[in-house]
Amino acid sequence: MTKEDAEFLERINKFADEALKDVDGQNTRVGYQLQQLKPVMEEIAAENGETVESVFIRYMDLASERSVELERKFQTTVGNMNQYGDIM
Repeated sequence: MTKEDAEFLERINKFADEALKDVDGQNTRVGYQLQQLKPVMEEIAAENGETVESVFIRYMDLASERSVELERKFQTTVGNMNQYGDIM
C-alpha cells in the first residue's frame, strides 16, 4: 500500500469513526453504514475529479487489503506463541 493509499484510507476511516460512533456495526445494515460515509467520499471524488463509485471501490479494495495485512500479522504472532501464551 502506497503512502497515498494509506492517507486515503485513513481519511475515510477517521470520518467513519465519527459518523458511525453510535452505530452497532454488527446489527446495522452495511448499506446504511455506507450511506453515512457518502459525504467524505463525495468530497474526495470532487477533489480528484473522480466518481463517487470509483472512490468507493478504491476504499473497499484498500480496506480489504488492510484487513488481510492485519490478520496476517495477528496470525503470525499467535502462531508463534507457546502453550503459556508467550511469544517464542
